[in-house]
Amino acid sequence: YMVIVPIIPDYIAAMRDRGGAAGPSAPAGGNESRGGNWSLLPARYPAAAGGNEDVQIGVLFASKAMLQLLVNPLSGTLIDRVGYEAPLLAGLAVMFLSTATFAFAENYATLFAARSLQGLGSAFADTAGIALIADRYAEEPARSRALGTALACISFGSLAAPPFGGVLYEFAGKRVPFLVLACVCLLDGLLLLALAPPCAAGARANMPVGTPIHRLMVDPYIAVVAGALATCNIPLAFLEPTIANWMKESMGASEWEVGLTWLPAFFPHVLGVYVTVRLAAAYPHLQWFYGALGMAIIGASSCLVPACRNFGQVIVPLCGICFGIALVDTALLPTLAFLVDVRHVSVYGSVYAIADISYSVAYALGPIVAGQIVHTMGFAQLNLGMGLANVLYAPVLLFLKNVCQMKPSHSERNILLEEAPKGLYDTIKMEERKG
Repeated sequence: YMVIVPIIPDYIAAMRDRGGAAGPSAPAGGNESRGGNWSLLPARYPAAAGGNEDVQIGVLFASKAMLQLLVNPLSGTLIDRVGYEAPLLAGLAVMFLSTATFAFAENYATLFAARSLQGLGSAFADTAGIALIADRYAEEPARSRALGTALACISFGSLAAPPFGGVLYEFAGKRVPFLVLACVCLLDGLLLLALAPPCAAGARANMPVGTPIHRLMVDPYIAVVAGALATCNIPLAFLEPTIANWMKESMGASEWEVGLTWLPAFFPHVLGVYVTVRLAAAYPHLQWFYGALGMAIIGASSCLVPACRNFGQVIVPLCGICFGIALVDTALLPTLAFLVDVRHVSVYGSVYAIADISYSVAYALGPIVAGQIVHTMGFAQLNLGMGLANVLYAPVLLFLKNVCQMKPSHSERNILLEEAPKGLYDTIKMEERKG
């Protein structure tokens, strides 16, 4: 999803310079009218060319999250009804199609369609993938460890994608980074077919229907977690489209510095995942506190960003933001599964669709709203507002303090498992419990 960050702004500019069509003959590294040496590492939006191009790029980047917002309620319900493997495979297929479409796109409409398809694929693949992990790892601390591993991989993909895409685009052409990632999607789909074939998920017929997503949304505990996930991701979503221009204007940052701004933050993110998993294993009743601490760190780090005066300084608060996000995500994603276990039916598609909606809210607003806030109020005010929002939300997680003391409800699934097994699904689950 993030590999297009350094590619699309320059590619749209190339289409403008060539009258709206950047054909396959376009030079990989630039075009003659702009000196033949584009630097493709930074995320250069809002573009310098004017308001219309700013809007085009903002809408293009936000279209994925917008479609994801619309599709997630439907994908969560479908995942609860048909199982996790088939929607995950369908999501990977859509991602393969959208990535291949980017490779051969020659106009804005095709780019927009490809980006929107990413939202459709994400609504199925991301939600089904996380829900599948929560289902297969039903006990703590194994669940937190497995979800933490997934979050670390998501972080690596997000932070490594811009320099990966920029370097390949500059030296190998526009199509190469997208074709490489299309092959990754294809390989992932083949691995899924080998390890967890959807056709072998016939046991789903014996599994109880999950709690409807609208009922999960009004659960106060789930609502608090969803609000925390949305709030903690706002700084990341709002800084991605604005920090590049700010670094150039305020500190005269070079192109490579702007392009590599986020990459060092991967390491504190992995550290945050590791620390939270270890703490959750030792003190599972303090999950709410780890989330609140993460939000406080995010808030403080956001407020420090405008005070930075060089590349080395700006890395520190960005690392703090990613460390805090790791604490919040790693603590609260397993909490969502636990809440479903004790208050609803232990089927996880809809609850992780709600988590995906929370992320999508932040990333749908970021490319469109952040630039306007910077234009009207300033970059410092944007960061102070985001920091204040996180600090003020942290005490709300006190509401989750007694969640760990809740006892599992007598859901349909639990009753089935307490009785003698009556079908393939019940037999498999009974054997897993004995194991």
